[in-house]
Amino acid sequence: MNGRKDRNLKFIDGKWFLDFTHRGRRVRKFGGFTKDQAKVALAKERLDRRDIELGLKKPPAQDVTFAAFADEFIELYAKPNKRSWRQDEIILRSLKEHFRGETLRSITAEKIQRFVAERRVEKSKNNGHTIAPSTCNRALAVLKTLIAKAVEWGRIETNPAAHVKKLKEPPGRERYLTHEEARRLLAAASPNFLPILIVALGTGMRRGEILALKWTDLDLVRGIITITMSKSGRARKILTSGAVAAALGGVPRRAEFVFWNEETKDHLKDVKTAWRATCARAKKDPDDEKDPGITDVRFHDLRHTFASWYIEAGGDIVSLSKTLGHSTIQMTMRYAHPNEQKTRLTLENVGGILDSTRQKDDTPPGTVVITTPAAPSVNIRTRDN
Repeated sequence: MNGRKDRNLKFIDGKWFLDFTHRGRRVRKFGGFTKDQAKVALAKERLDRRDIELGLKKPPAQDVTFAAFADEFIELYAKPNKRSWRQDEIILRSLKEHFRGETLRSITAEKIQRFVAERRVEKSKNNGHTIAPSTCNRALAVLKTLIAKAVEWGRIETNPAAHVKKLKEPPGRERYLTHEEARRLLAAASPNFLPILIVALGTGMRRGEILALKWTDLDLVRGIITITMSKSGRARKILTSGAVAAALGGVPRRAEFVFWNEETKDHLKDVKTAWRATCARAKKDPDDEKDPGITDVRFHDLRHTFASWYIEAGGDIVSLSKTLGHSTIQMTMRYAHPNEQKTRLTLENVGGILDSTRQKDDTPPGTVVITTPAAPSVNIRTRDN
């Protein structure tokens, strides 16, 4: 018996290897650095194979390349469940390039951390600047989800990305239009682009939601817009002002979509050119050639502007959150910047309440309070009865 076991062990270059035949197939594996280690490994290997045949143990999952599983992830999970699956597909291109030749089992936490570190110092192809931490974190989020699915589907046993931390991101961007900038922007817009701007500033809708509007989504009589396909995948209804309803009512009906592109015979997909041109024309002084117009602003900042104006006008954060289509109040808070003037007025009102409360508490019994324009509060002590 011992002789048979010894025949199944090979000593090569200072290491012991298992070498045996199982069901007509030759098995060769590393066994250890000593003969005793190799004997134990051989016994365990034979026992595992017997348990698998008896159904007492699951067979080891077949390893697959990262690239192959990334394609499966897109088809089986991302496409059916995520409206942003195309963005995931773009992110996975860089991930597949970085993990070229790697299998799911060969990817470790260290290799993932190395990807984050190398990605952070890469130069963007668009502007030559280093990749932003938020961009790195989005890639890491996709990678974590992919590997979590690999664990869920039984391809690997543990998730090496679980404890890899995201990069620290700088505070969120805080850019919104002043009332004067908004007036200039609307005055500079072309007739076709103006309704889009009015809807954005008047509802806080996302660009994609605006451009995908259909006439069946509008109830201009009651002033209601129905968002059927939102970023979260949930439908929602938005109440509109008369200005927004009038702007939409003035758009010519050419097809099922409100904002139609006659050249492509489809709804508008982007407004970058119109947006940049409008911002450039929105000068403080139209005759000043050096005036750049409105700068450092994105179309998405109109959503930000709506939220700020909504709070400024007295709206509450809960109804704003529902209008914007956020799943949590925390998501809405980053859009709602308090107006300093309104904050001071509110503080003065609170102070007035405190003054009146203090006055009642400090006034002795039997005191008559007389209010005059010259003296807001004059206390007169009367005799006790």
